[in-house]
Amino acid sequence: MDVLQVILQILLGITSLLLTLLILLHKGRGGGLSDMFGGGMTSGLSSSGVAERNLNRFTIVLGCTWGVVIIGLGLIMRFTSGGNS
Repeated sequence: MDVLQVILQILLGITSLLLTLLILLHKGRGGGLSDMFGGGMTSGLSSSGVAERNLNRFTIVLGCTWGVVIIGLGLIMRFTSGGNS
């Protein structure tokens, strides 16, 4: 179980970093924090292209992977804590 826990912790670190980078790559939609830092200058005519849709898909898949890793680590830690509950 220790090997699986280490693998999941490494995977958690990698997915956390990648998820942060992918979220930062998204375009600001306006009305949020992106307007505060100069992101409000985007025109309303810009449409979501293929790259933006693929970025959305990658972000969703990586977010789901991150969630599964979190749940897996939680279950491993709960059941290998010696059974004292």
